[in-house]
Amino acid sequence: MKNFLRGIVLKVLYPAVMLAGAFLKNRKEKLQIFIINLNNMLIRAEEYHTKTLLLLLPHCLQRSECDVRITYNIYNCKRCGQCEIKDLITIAEDNGLNLFVATGGTIARRIVKEVKPDAIIAVACERDLSSGIVDTYPLPVLGILNERPFGPCLNTRVDLDKVKDAIEFFGNKKR
Repeated sequence: MKNFLRGIVLKVLYPAVMLAGAFLKNRKEKLQIFIINLNNMLIRAEEYHTKTLLLLLPHCLQRSECDVRITYNIYNCKRCGQCEIKDLITIAEDNGLNLFVATGGTIARRIVKEVKPDAIIAVACERDLSSGIVDTYPLPVLGILNERPFGPCLNTRVDLDKVKDAIEFFGNKKR
């Protein structure tokens, strides 16, 4: 029943909310956050034990000054500790997760199609996260908003405790 309700939220309410957001431009991000939070609440109302869990990250978590590109292979990271990628790799390795960085929605959808996860933990901004959750329905996706101390798409951050909590929710067993 809750998956049906989530479908209504994502396939009916989301387009209506985005239409309203087109007229209320100063409220669009808040409307997207509302959809993400509603989705997360409905996901957390269910119980999941996944075998294949995907941790999907935006490229903007990497420091812009870094000379190593991780978009094709996150394990190219030098693990210098100047951004949270090092910590996220460790978390993924410790929990046996599939970990990928996407540069946009098209790449993210391709990763999901190739990995075929049972569930997704996605980190992104309001726009990318809300549309990605809709695009991957009926897959369960827990969305975590990135923090943008330097503005959008530049040296963003993520709350690592929220990532760990999402992993625990989906069944914290080494996959």
